[in-house]
Amino acid sequence: MSNHGPLHTILFDLDGTLVDSADLILASWRHTMDAHFEEPPAEDVWLRTLGQPLRAQFGYLVDTAEEVQAMVETYLKHNFREHERLIRPFPRVSETLVELRANGIRIGVVTSKASAGTARSLAACALDEALFDVIVTSDEPVPHKPDPAPLRLALERLNASPETAAYVGDSVWDMRAGHAAGVTTMAALWGPFSERELAIERPHIMLDTIDEVLRYIALPEVPQPSL
Repeated sequence: MSNHGPLHTILFDLDGTLVDSADLILASWRHTMDAHFEEPPAEDVWLRTLGQPLRAQFGYLVDTAEEVQAMVETYLKHNFREHERLIRPFPRVSETLVELRANGIRIGVVTSKASAGTARSLAACALDEALFDVIVTSDEPVPHKPDPAPLRLALERLNASPETAAYVGDSVWDMRAGHAAGVTTMAALWGPFSERELAIERPHIMLDTIDEVLRYIALPEVPQPSL
């Protein structure tokens, strides 16, 4: 555990953390690469940029904003068409979120996904948006992960202290953003990034399953009987 106190606020990444979207993302990536390149880039390019906004990912591959926009449109058309077929929730996600709320913990989503895709992913995995106290997407006019700005924005909207907050994420970008925001970083080992890749980022806590987050929360105070 970090030097921070018991946690009152838990922020989660979305893809690779709350929802298992690796097959969907990879299929949409391959479709986009095949549509826009005679010789598609190697797939390790995809993994190195996974967890960043689409425009940033495609911006590494082409030179103009017009090319990036065309690739985004190709990707999203395929992604939305295949969404319900290829996405699924990770085990124990819904139950863990409900238990966190029952213990008075504020929870949120901070994702590099745009708001339309975020809403679609949550709905496809039967995760009610009303479960979350805050949702910050890449549509916000702030820099994106690994910049800490989206996490700071979520904390500001919750009037929450970084010393009693954590960010749970599956990517190196999540860990870097969390460290920069001053929160406890929790690496989700069930996502596509390996334990070795995440360990390099020195997360405060490694989680094998999502319900392990419950070990670190501040429990509600039990009223003491009056004498």
